[in-house]
Amino acid sequence: MKLPVIKHLSQFIEDNDEDFVVETIETLENLTEVPSLKDEELDVIGELISNMYGALEVNKMVKEGTPKKEALNTFMQRVMGSIDN
Repeated sequence: MKLPVIKHLSQFIEDNDEDFVVETIETLENLTEVPSLKDEELDVIGELISNMYGALEVNKMVKEGTPKKEALNTFMQRVMGSIDN
């Protein structure tokens, strides 16, 4: 996951609507079922999906009243904590 990408997507959600991101995730998840995709391509799609889910999570925290910068930092700390375990 990349914080700049999540931040950018969070801004997109704020400016538009989270439904765009949810539908994009569904499309990308469906695309992973194409049997001819190479591992590298699946990795890229997976990274995009992860960043989009991250942006949705940040957006949820912001809706609950957490300042955006704090929501981004909290989310990334959770991700890093789960990687360390």
